[in-house]
Amino acid sequence: MGESCGFEGAGLQPRRSRLGAELFLRVLDSYRGKGYLLHEYVLMPEHFHILMTPHSSLEKAIQLVKGGFSFCAKKELGSSMEIWQTGFSDHRIRDAEDYGRHVEYIRRNPVGRKLVGCAEEYAYCSSFPGSAKDEVPQWLKPLSRDSDYGAAKAAPLQSAAPVERIAVSESAVETVVTLQLQTSRLIS
Repeated sequence: MGESCGFEGAGLQPRRSRLGAELFLRVLDSYRGKGYLLHEYVLMPEHFHILMTPHSSLEKAIQLVKGGFSFCAKKELGSSMEIWQTGFSDHRIRDAEDYGRHVEYIRRNPVGRKLVGCAEEYAYCSSFPGSAKDEVPQWLKPLSRDSDYGAAKAAPLQSAAPVERIAVSESAVETVVTLQLQTSRLIS
């Protein structure tokens, strides 16, 4: 579920790590809608987690994030050191329950590390007020309980109680993945 990158280990001084973290979030946001949909994220001192829907391939989406940040870090922060560790781990989201588990995992990261009391207090998390993110993919949203799902009404003496279910399209080409990427040290 992730990849690492670190600002201090990337040759950035601790006082500049905040600038590196802010730059990373700007780069992450700059590819929203172009390379991927960004649903949730958290940037930790030595890694980050992203819940995204790539537009083409997952590898291309990661290339945009890693390459985009590396380029900007060299240009804007004067860092010439390696930032990224090789590879990343990923998990394909199967359903709404799986999606919810990963959202909670992402939000618990800064709290579990005792960086903040709640995720909404952590400036480098999608839970922080004003953070830009994309909506949950439609195929992961529960259908309305009032929907008849296009089926015939129940015959007499059968229960017509609606059942909560998830809309999954057979032709859905979206892949929602959660990633963990390792860094040298992004924030102190």
